[in-house]
Amino acid sequence: MDIQRIVLFAGLAIVSYLMVLAWNEDYHQPVPAEQVAETGRIQTDNSSAGSDAMVLPGEASTSTDSARNSSSEEFATPESDQTVSSSANSDVTVSDQYINVRTDVLDLEIDRVSGNLVRSSLLAYNKTLNSKEPLKLLNNTENRFYVLESGLIGQNGPDSAKNGPAPVYTTEATSYELAEGENELTVNLVHTMENGVQITKRYQFARDSYEIDVRYLINNQSSENWQANFTGKIVRDQSPDPTSGPSMGIKAFLGLVTSSPEDPYEKFDFGDLEDKRINETVTNGWMAFLQHYFLAAWVPERDQPAQFQTTRRGPLHVMGFVYPATTVAPGETTDIGARAYIGPKIIDRLEAVAPNLDRTVDFGWLFFISLPLFIIMEWFHSLVGNWGVSIILLTVLVKAVFFKLSATSYRSMGRMRAVAPQLTRLKELYGDDRQRMSQEMMALYKKEKINPLGGCLPILVQMPVFISLYWVLFESVQLRHAPFMLWIQDLSVMDPYFILPILMGASMMLQMSLNPTPPDPMQAKIMKLMPVVFTIFFLWFPAGLVLYWLVNNILSISQQWYITRKIEAEMATKKH
Repeated sequence: MDIQRIVLFAGLAIVSYLMVLAWNEDYHQPVPAEQVAETGRIQTDNSSAGSDAMVLPGEASTSTDSARNSSSEEFATPESDQTVSSSANSDVTVSDQYINVRTDVLDLEIDRVSGNLVRSSLLAYNKTLNSKEPLKLLNNTENRFYVLESGLIGQNGPDSAKNGPAPVYTTEATSYELAEGENELTVNLVHTMENGVQITKRYQFARDSYEIDVRYLINNQSSENWQANFTGKIVRDQSPDPTSGPSMGIKAFLGLVTSSPEDPYEKFDFGDLEDKRINETVTNGWMAFLQHYFLAAWVPERDQPAQFQTTRRGPLHVMGFVYPATTVAPGETTDIGARAYIGPKIIDRLEAVAPNLDRTVDFGWLFFISLPLFIIMEWFHSLVGNWGVSIILLTVLVKAVFFKLSATSYRSMGRMRAVAPQLTRLKELYGDDRQRMSQEMMALYKKEKINPLGGCLPILVQMPVFISLYWVLFESVQLRHAPFMLWIQDLSVMDPYFILPILMGASMMLQMSLNPTPPDPMQAKIMKLMPVVFTIFFLWFPAGLVLYWLVNNILSISQQWYITRKIEAEMATKKH
């Protein structure tokens, strides 16, 4: 097989791979508008509380249906409602229902009813490129429901539906803020049960941290043992990912991920959650709900067995865990809880939260290439402060690594270009005898020391680098809304004016002109069309990826032009 055909197949392989990615399993379908509306109705209806049944640790479950209909316990705290049932919580009004908590990176709202985290804004990230409004992750509005719940269920748990209405907590203030010079902020919510047991739900925040420590302090001043199970839940509807934008039709994974020592990273999209209910005991694991660039996660305590379970609350997906029962004797106190993470998918931060949580930054199956590329690019950024310049420097480095390989390839192509007239003559002589023509061509290649496969090696080697960099640009939140220069204000999305793809196509066309013309007219036409085809596909690629390819082409053209001219001069000298 001649070099032109191999180059053609290699180029088409890149395009074909990216087209296949457009139909990968990470696709999600937008939820119907009527279902979103139904979600909004459910969140304001207290009668639905407890509809998501859960089996407590130690209880038997013979089937999904029996688990869902179990009356032994409810995998639910009463919903964080925008309107509270007056009969159940007559002392709570809409005006004082929510407690605002603000740190240097988070702006949160806690519902006094059950004390759940119902809204969160990430202050370091804007909703859109041209918006100054912070990005909302958790939300319980009419059109979107996504909250982190925690509670005490079981025998005496105040969040069990069988034990009465949802607990209403009192606080010293309605708003809290991490002051300048302070590194920690503690918010205490207090509820006293009818039997005298005082429960303090404590949220602890730290400066420059998206971790939240959620703990229950139980002070049993009753005359009997008090028992309950701690539970943490992620509750979300099926609304589309608000931070995901299409790139060649690809969308980031939207769904649940669980981690355990036995299976460090297991994904469940909405379809999986519909078909399969999770119910397993996990020690030293975590669960998280992922969207593009961001996630919300629960991390149970170290060495604490937790029953990971999923169920439904109408159209809402409930994904959570339950600890074994905690018993507090009369006159004693204890505390129990877990950690939550609400924020961006940044590898360093996630590594510090829990083992394997950094894997939520999904660099694809070539992660072993993607991760070093990202680390190098991040180091360049620490030096120059511009992600576009970092991509250029990374391109130069990659080109330097493959310099000798590319030089060998270009020498082979240069020699082929020089013997192109002889190849044309062989075609004229033996065009009807393909076997004889192939023999003569191989003899010519041997005589001129030409490796017909050498020209495709740089493309084949750089294909994994190209694909890996694609996933780095697609998955790295650091490049979200990252400007380069002039009209390129977001390297993670396509060039709004298509200037970079057009320049890339022009550079590819120039590079093709330096290659030897294929003896087959059909191949020659296809090779001429390749720059056009690539340009069309690159129109929708992230601007950072197009920048990489453009710079790579410019460096390749310079190297190829120099080597080709040198080879032609050498062969001209031989003839004389």
